Amino acid sequence: MAAAVGLPERGYLELVGAERGARRRVRELVFSLPGGGSSLTPVRYADSAGGFWYQENAQLGSVTRNRFIHWATSGATLELVEESLDINLLNNAVQLKFQNCSLLPGGVHIFETQNNVVILISTNQTVHRLILPHPTRMYRSELITESHVQSVFTDVGKVHLRDPFNYCVIPAIPGLSTHSTASAAWLTSDGGALFALPSASGGIFVLNLPPHNTHGMVSTLVVELKQSSVMQRLLTGWMPTAIRGDQGPSELPVSLSVHCREHDALLFALYQDHKLRMWSYKDQMCLMVADMLEFVPVSKDLRLAAGTGHRLQLSYSETLGLYIGVYLHAPKQGQFCVFQLVSTESQRYSLDHISSLFTSQETLVDFSLTTAEIWALWHDDENRTTVKYINFEHNVAGQWNQVSVQPLPPEEVDIRDDQDPRETFTEAIFMPGQFTNAALLKALQIFSQRAEHLTDLSWDELKKEITIALENEFQGNVTEYEFSQEVFRQLQIEFWSKFYAYCVQYQEELSRPLALLLNQCTSMVCLLKKGYLSFLVPCSLMDHLYLSLDEQLVNEVESTGLDESEFSHDLVSLVQCLRLIGESISVEMALTMEMACCRSQPPERAAGQILHDLIANDIENLIEDIHSKLQEIKNPIDAIGVLIREMDYETDAEMERGLNIVQPLNVRMHLSQLYGSSTTVNMVCRCVYKMSMTRFLLCRDLLILQQLLLRLGDTVLGGGQLYHTQQNLLHRTSHLILSYYLIRWASQRLASDVPVDELECNLQHLSVLKLTDSTAITPLKLVSSPQTIVELFFQEVARKHIISQLFPPNAALDESSLSWPQMFSAISSYLLQFLWPSNPNFLFPECLMGACQYAQLQEYIRFLGPWCHVNMGSCCFMMGRCYLVMGEGHKALDCFCEAASEVGKEEFLDRLIRSEDVEMASTPRLQYYDKVLRLLDTMGLPELIIQLATLAITEAADDWRSQATLRTCIFKHHLDLGHNSQAYEAMTHNPDSSRQLDCLRQLVVVLCERSQLQDLVEFPYVNLHNEVVGIIEYRARAVDLMTHNYYELLYAFHVYRHNYRKAGTVMFEYGMRLGREVRTRSGLQKQANCYLAALNCLRLIRPEYAWIVQPASGAVYERPGASPKRSHDGECAAAPTGSRIEILELQDLEKECVLARIRLTLAQHDSTTTAITGNSSPKELVTLLVQAGRFDTAISLCQTYNFPLTPVFEGLTFKCIKLQFGGETALAEAWDWLAANQLSSVITTKETSATDEAWRLLSSYLDRYKSQNCLYHRCVINKLLSHGVPLPNWLINSYKMVDAAELLRLYLNYDLLEEAVDLVLEYVDALLGKGSRYFGIEFPLSPTTPMVWLPYSAIDQLLQALGENATNHHNTVLYQKVHDKLEVYQNQVDKATRDLLYRRN
Repeated sequence: MAAAVGLPERGYLELVGAERGARRRVRELVFSLPGGGSSLTPVRYADSAGGFWYQENAQLGSVTRNRFIHWATSGATLELVEESLDINLLNNAVQLKFQNCSLLPGGVHIFETQNNVVILISTNQTVHRLILPHPTRMYRSELITESHVQSVFTDVGKVHLRDPFNYCVIPAIPGLSTHSTASAAWLTSDGGALFALPSASGGIFVLNLPPHNTHGMVSTLVVELKQSSVMQRLLTGWMPTAIRGDQGPSELPVSLSVHCREHDALLFALYQDHKLRMWSYKDQMCLMVADMLEFVPVSKDLRLAAGTGHRLQLSYSETLGLYIGVYLHAPKQGQFCVFQLVSTESQRYSLDHISSLFTSQETLVDFSLTTAEIWALWHDDENRTTVKYINFEHNVAGQWNQVSVQPLPPEEVDIRDDQDPRETFTEAIFMPGQFTNAALLKALQIFSQRAEHLTDLSWDELKKEITIALENEFQGNVTEYEFSQEVFRQLQIEFWSKFYAYCVQYQEELSRPLALLLNQCTSMVCLLKKGYLSFLVPCSLMDHLYLSLDEQLVNEVESTGLDESEFSHDLVSLVQCLRLIGESISVEMALTMEMACCRSQPPERAAGQILHDLIANDIENLIEDIHSKLQEIKNPIDAIGVLIREMDYETDAEMERGLNIVQPLNVRMHLSQLYGSSTTVNMVCRCVYKMSMTRFLLCRDLLILQQLLLRLGDTVLGGGQLYHTQQNLLHRTSHLILSYYLIRWASQRLASDVPVDELECNLQHLSVLKLTDSTAITPLKLVSSPQTIVELFFQEVARKHIISQLFPPNAALDESSLSWPQMFSAISSYLLQFLWPSNPNFLFPECLMGACQYAQLQEYIRFLGPWCHVNMGSCCFMMGRCYLVMGEGHKALDCFCEAASEVGKEEFLDRLIRSEDVEMASTPRLQYYDKVLRLLDTMGLPELIIQLATLAITEAADDWRSQATLRTCIFKHHLDLGHNSQAYEAMTHNPDSSRQLDCLRQLVVVLCERSQLQDLVEFPYVNLHNEVVGIIEYRARAVDLMTHNYYELLYAFHVYRHNYRKAGTVMFEYGMRLGREVRTRSGLQKQANCYLAALNCLRLIRPEYAWIVQPASGAVYERPGASPKRSHDGECAAAPTGSRIEILELQDLEKECVLARIRLTLAQHDSTTTAITGNSSPKELVTLLVQAGRFDTAISLCQTYNFPLTPVFEGLTFKCIKLQFGGETALAEAWDWLAANQLSSVITTKETSATDEAWRLLSSYLDRYKSQNCLYHRCVINKLLSHGVPLPNWLINSYKMVDAAELLRLYLNYDLLEEAVDLVLEYVDALLGKGSRYFGIEFPLSPTTPMVWLPYSAIDQLLQALGENATNHHNTVLYQKVHDKLEVYQNQVDKATRDLLYRRN
């Protein structure tokens, strides 16, 4: 990258580590002394802070990597917080309150053992030991892959603070000094805890807490260390040992530090008498004394004053030994002395003076020492914080390097006339990094009494509560109902300014520095403040020079690390010119450039306008000063080029995709959470924001300077360089300022909270694009509010890429150690590369799309549009994606079409089409269209799909497969929209016959389901007629008959084309299937209608063509998907045999029509018979009709099929018998079936019963329907006689008229002898001429008439039957009557015979 070459990194800047979310939940533990402790009011010491780094914090493979604990004391309260740069720790904060005690400043010391983390605490009355589990003992594995794990403080609530093994009350003798707050503590090798404290009598005493696992009574040992000529031991109740002697205030220590050796502890004490003493705790003696005033140039005044402001620090290195840093405080100045402890073989110690460094600041808050550097923290009365560092080994000149600390928020907010006060103040208050959550909450509680109960508010909740509080306060203090807009505006400004002042006040209080925390292993430096933690991170030399104060900038040539060449001088002079310009730019001028960048207008024009204003308002001779500075620059073009190259992060080719680097599994898992905590994310992204803001201002000033160079012309540039400056440097600087403006905007733009359902929907869309496996996509990841989009990008995407870039596949994790300045610089640089708009990688916009940040993505692309010509097609695609989500489909389509021209040229678009299942694989552009069409299809936008597919067809002019796919797509969505004609047209133009057939099938089915049958029938179907018929026939035979009307559709299709025979065939098949498959009343009704329709079709054609082929039964029962080898019950189906073709003519259809009507009649009469009648034969139907009493219909059916009417007469006769002997129920029911039959006449002269009507119906049938040999009379009489029913007279008379002989035989068959005798007697009389008309005898017995006859065989049977029972007198009488009548008849026959013979002769 270009920014990696040029200038070395140099300088540090402060970044606030406080998160914008709700304040962490702090658990509270309270310690109180037994009996309440001292009744005296506890002393209030100054607030203090400190920290502890785990030993293996710099090892990549360690559980404690990048993990530390920091603490802060305030009065009687100690707050402990464990932080990690890699993972978010749960339950990581605890607050300890010591009642009636005050914590000593710096009285907290933290150590780690193999199994525990031990915290030693000193108060003015007690000392405490807090034992917690070590992180290596808390987790099952040393490999941590989760993003959230438990802190060592998780189980702190289980710790018993009043355990006598873990605390001790400071004894009254020797007692704690009230004039010194120095303290030190350390652990012994056996687990004991030692506390070194200043004694009330002067000197130092050491409290020894025994190991926590000691058994028995607790015994606390007190050791007192003092200067003495006599050694003696004094036993007390606590068994102390003491070294006593002369006492005096000069022996009071002001600072203590301990260096532990294997079997001893060296206690270093800096006393008020300016002497440094080293004590051996093991030997309880002073091993060395050194007078610090010997190293002070002028020590006379200092020797007379007590050294209460002195400080002491130690630094140990295994290679270099022990370094001792001493700060000697004097009025208006201070001095640091660095020594190295030197020991001889005789155990004599001395100090080797390394360096003395002088400062002009007065109030030192804290300093840290390494074996090469000193870091110092000052805070003055004006609340200005100063942090400086120096390398005392190599910096011969003694020049301190100053850190760019975080400035306090401005005391006032400038509001222009065109700005809304509420919006302006809200933006200023809630700008990321401006105020901490705690400061805003405290300001809200003070401003509004209603908010006193509010605690632990999230960022959004806090914003809402502040707005509500301001509105309530405003309304509560306004008494007038009407006032002008200007008055309203001024009142708003007044109330918001008041609240803003509270915010500044509490932010200032929370920003008060307490201590420095330096990690020698990783070189990380932290600044511990009252309300939060901040980090000191490296920055580039260019940023450092631009941010340096004026008095420092003069000396930067000597301390930049560069040589004193012309180039170094030119660089510093150039930065001085830029500083002069920046300090002269007013708010209005700065706004001119801001608005130009916001509107993506050429920054050169804005720079020219600003320069014009500067020249017009040049009161302080700015231009002359700049011109004189420019005269000192030997080669301004080269200096400007160096600055531009330093700020330019554009790469020639896309960076390697980090996640594509194949690394071992254990390496990937160890690195998976590296620098992944929210603290690191905030810090890195704030660094990017700080850099972008600084460099935006630097580029602005540089652009103005270049415009000035153009004005000055050859006097500064020289002849040939003017054109080069105008064409090259101006253009590059313009791009730089727009790029940094965009990155600054992204670093402040908050991400939106996205509902889970929207994330799931977005994931579905990304799966269609095959982007769910992209390393820039984070599906179903909720945004942790409030989070900027750069933080979101770094946390979810960029960090993994950067870590993969930093650690090659062959990295040995156990041997690798982390260097914080190096790692942070590399991470920040890589992140800027990923965010750089002109680089080929497209991860940032892709991440925004994956996280559903569409509004932010739209703004980002709009900023890029006018000036950035990289990834233009990808940006168009992203903008189209945003428009789709926003519901602006037509705009999205325009963007998608515009992006198509860049397919094959940009990595993102190439990856978009890189898929195996793309249907149109002929050209990259067609693949792109296919992906977009799928996306539009998923979102349900058929109109846009049609437009895009129509456009894509022009790209596929020579590819029939792609054309077929696109035509099919157009057809489908036209059909979905109800554009039937357009869908038909798209189908007919499809070059693929198989796809065309599929579309045709879909067209038929969909139009049928929508009941748009007229369109379906009227389409011409050129060359597709048979296919349409086949499709409809298949659908008709495959779907439920009562749900779909495909048969009717097919009927209409054929009728529309005047193909009546086909239409008749279709309806006949429909009727057949209805009769067999739909055994319902509605099915029978449809069947009757179908047969009528088929009949009508055949009657519309010429008689010789009025026939159809009967559909095969296979077509009726064909089921889609059925096995061709097995029947419905799984048995093997019989092999098909040769089938015959049956021709049905008009008469056959008429018969089927009659049957259908009869079935319907039966179903209407009795619904229970519906299932039976549906498949009944004609003969079975006759029986069913007779049972139902539909005799007229049964007779009609018999006549149609030439069946005898015998079943009808038998059935009617049986019903008459039932009525004759039935009850009221049978009589009531009889009227129903009697009404269904048409009687020949209606009797109105008298009342009639159902029985009479039934007999009359039977009589009318016998009269109406004649039969050969009187078959119907005989069957009726047979039925009556078989049931023992007397024959009605009308029936007897009727039968006598047609066949008296048969009547006689029937009487004989049923043993009705008396009736038979009467019949014989009447019959003989009729033959003889008496009542001949009653027997239908036209000519009685006479010689001149035709011959007559008697049924002699029957009469003989009668006589025989009467004669067989001679004992029965009645039979004898009857026999005699018949015999006598026959004799009379015989005589008449004989006489007539003789007359006949006579006549013939």
